[in-house]
Amino acid sequence: MYLEHPFFLMTNIGIIMTDPDDWTTQALLSACQKKGLTPQLICLGDAEVNIVEDLTCSAGCMDLYDLDVVVVRDVGAGTFEGISFRFDILRQLELNGAMLVNSPGSIQNAANKYHSSYLLARKGIPIPRTFAVQSGERAMDVFDKVPDAVIKPIFGYKGRGILRVQEGSVIDPDGSVSSVLVEDAVDEVLLRRGMLYIQEFVENPGRDVRAFVIGDRVAGAIYRNAQDGYWLNNLSQGGMASACVLSPEQEEICLKASEAMGTVFSGVDLIESPSGPLVLEVNGTPSGAGIYSVWGINGAEMIIDHILAEIG
Repeated sequence: MYLEHPFFLMTNIGIIMTDPDDWTTQALLSACQKKGLTPQLICLGDAEVNIVEDLTCSAGCMDLYDLDVVVVRDVGAGTFEGISFRFDILRQLELNGAMLVNSPGSIQNAANKYHSSYLLARKGIPIPRTFAVQSGERAMDVFDKVPDAVIKPIFGYKGRGILRVQEGSVIDPDGSVSSVLVEDAVDEVLLRRGMLYIQEFVENPGRDVRAFVIGDRVAGAIYRNAQDGYWLNNLSQGGMASACVLSPEQEEICLKASEAMGTVFSGVDLIESPSGPLVLEVNGTPSGAGIYSVWGINGAEMIIDHILAEIG
């Protein structure tokens, strides 16, 4: 019986989120309540720290240092210093003895596309050919070697800010040739970001795979199918979800990718290349809405069950 579980000696569980109406936030809240828990929804955008005689950290009326378990749905967008401050708070909660799922370190590993590519490659996990450069001249050299490539923001999400360069032209998401010159696009990215993270564009069946990993198992997977003529597959960019059953090879790659990031739960994105599956990226704060809408699988309940099992 759950009420006899030692977890119930812990009265303080927090769900870090930015949108209380988000599907995954509500699913985590409901999953906790089904187990008899009373979680607190916490937005780190409201957090304040006082270092005077005592050290205090609060969000609204909640003393964050009282939290025993913290489930991180998302920390929100913002400026570099604002996001750094929120991650500092998560690290401090961890130092204070709270159990964080996912840990701030693993979320940062996954969020940084360049560093995650390094971690994946270091573990021998297959990824597209990847380049990181800091000048327009070096970028043009890459495009000579890789005539079909994508420039991605290192900290991007939902397919935003991705540029495709094919045979010397910028290609819009709908497959049409843009009027923007490659050199101008590269200069603009360098001005805003200071570097370019470039990956080879992988020919695919017009879809990619999002697998939801929890612990040492894949809870479920979906295809994200691009609109006709489009090359971006993200659901937020008009893609459509459909059921996907992973092959044993794909499942093994997903588990290894999540392990490489250090995440307890993650969304692993695969592309089906002619030579086999490649990992595009790993999301350390994934939505569970996709696999629920397609399969009826509630990843949020599985996350809470995993936490209970870990505590023993």
